[in-house]
Amino acid sequence: MYHFFVDSEAFLENGIQIRGEDVNHIKNVLRLKCGEQIIISRKNSTEEEDYYCNITEITDDYVMAHIDWTEAGRELNNKIYLFQGLPKSDKMELIIQKAVELGVHEIIPVAARRSVVKLDNKKEESKIKRWQAISESAAKQSKRSIIPKISQVMTFKEAASYAAGMDVRLMPYENAKGIAETRRIISEIQKGESIAVLIGPEGGFDPEEVEIAEKSGFHPVTLGKRILRTETAGLMMLSVLMYNLEE
Repeated sequence: MYHFFVDSEAFLENGIQIRGEDVNHIKNVLRLKCGEQIIISRKNSTEEEDYYCNITEITDDYVMAHIDWTEAGRELNNKIYLFQGLPKSDKMELIIQKAVELGVHEIIPVAARRSVVKLDNKKEESKIKRWQAISESAAKQSKRSIIPKISQVMTFKEAASYAAGMDVRLMPYENAKGIAETRRIISEIQKGESIAVLIGPEGGFDPEEVEIAEKSGFHPVTLGKRILRTETAGLMMLSVLMYNLEE
């Protein structure tokens, strides 16, 4: 069943009205017909519900859908924030796509000291727009009830400050204690707690950044004896968290 996101204004007395690019996608790409079922969720909303609908009208300008029933969404009880050190090339696109599939709530790109990529304001605006589109596409594919936000790029200190209000702060780091300590920390995460995951860029964390992170309440954790690439580390951490927190 295909999944679409709409603004709250699309919810009318007689159903949900889909407009914009999704109209062409429904009509000419997917070739859906009246009577077929789709799932609709609210865009830019904290509401985590999915509306199961059937299409009642298709025009060149809009698609009308009648709500058959509503179900609680597929979101985790814990909101996970991925602080991702900016990687090279198009790795960020892969990270966003897979992180959304794994249940991330928000992704914060971090301009770490060893990040090779440097974005000026114009490039950043273009990148954020592209990354947000990837997030929406991945949210549709994985039947998420929300579209995870891709925030503006933050400096390391800004990221540490932003994470300060979160309940659990994890920093995969090669010098962390053994796996038993990591298992203990993860096993003690409670339902509903917010979780920050801090991932370094290709060159890893600068020693000063490690100090800043630890002073900000981040717990160094290990992902095993092998050194993982930046595009792998965050996804592994999210996978472990999702496995432990899913109900």
